[in-house]
Amino acid sequence: MLIDWTHFTPWTALAGGVLLGLASAAFVLLHGRILGISGIVGGLLRHRAGDLGWRVAFVLGMLAAPALYWLVAGPTQPRIDAGWGMVVAAGLLVGVGTRYGSGCTSGHGVCGLSRMSPRSLIATLAFMGAGFATVFLMRHALA
Repeated sequence: MLIDWTHFTPWTALAGGVLLGLASAAFVLLHGRILGISGIVGGLLRHRAGDLGWRVAFVLGMLAAPALYWLVAGPTQPRIDAGWGMVVAAGLLVGVGTRYGSGCTSGHGVCGLSRMSPRSLIATLAFMGAGFATVFLMRHALA
């Protein structure tokens, strides 16, 4: 395995992890809810009374953050080593996986593991294992 040292950004990754951890902790302390993206977005489709405003604000914040970064740091060129068909298939598989797993990586991996949830540990191991296997198959076995 080779590390692309020109694109290795440990400090920005650390800062992002710290921000995600702080946001997750603040959300559970202030609202008593888990900061799981799939649950928040899924709740937009079948929301309860008084539940819609914060969910919309959360999604708008997720959409505004990259735009704000673009304004501050300038445009970046994303690199995706897949065609549109593969990207759409991957997105659908992730969506199905979050429904079967009763949550996503942010809900289980960040919030669930910090609460020592056995269900979240199993879900996170399954997510990560599937990701490792997919990368190995796509980059080594099927390449």
